[in-house]
Amino acid sequence: MNGKIVGIGLLAIGVIAGAGMWYFQEYHFYDRMPPADALTVQTANGPATLAVTDFQGIDADSSPLRWRVCAVLAEQPADPVPFEGATPLGAPGWFDCFDNGQLTADLDSGAARAVLGQAEIRPDVDRVLAIYPDGRVYGWHQYNDKTPERGVMD
Repeated sequence: MNGKIVGIGLLAIGVIAGAGMWYFQEYHFYDRMPPADALTVQTANGPATLAVTDFQGIDADSSPLRWRVCAVLAEQPADPVPFEGATPLGAPGWFDCFDNGQLTADLDSGAARAVLGQAEIRPDVDRVLAIYPDGRVYGWHQYNDKTPERGVMD
């Protein structure tokens, strides 16, 4: 009988710990960002501030990689700096405007193009934007490539 009680207790602790971890990863650390009316894109001539509508964004203090944005550009950027190796990161399920699987497929097929929003937004992290021809734009933070060709080395 004592073994059953211990087993049930351990199972209950495991379920509670798992539910708590899921909650913290999906909800607790994310905050909705206030509406913004512009995003910055790096172009061949330097940074350009572009007007946006329908802005939705989330961020968290717990990690520099939790920033996600969905918006619509008022106009396409002129000569944006391409971002090689763009890998959209997942977003919590409740932030349904951001679908990293669809973004990855669209970047691979050429339906969207990845551009540099801002280099070194935080140490070792770049802001990447995926821009569609119809003006939709999705953004995330991604660890950058530390190479001499990029001019970034520790």
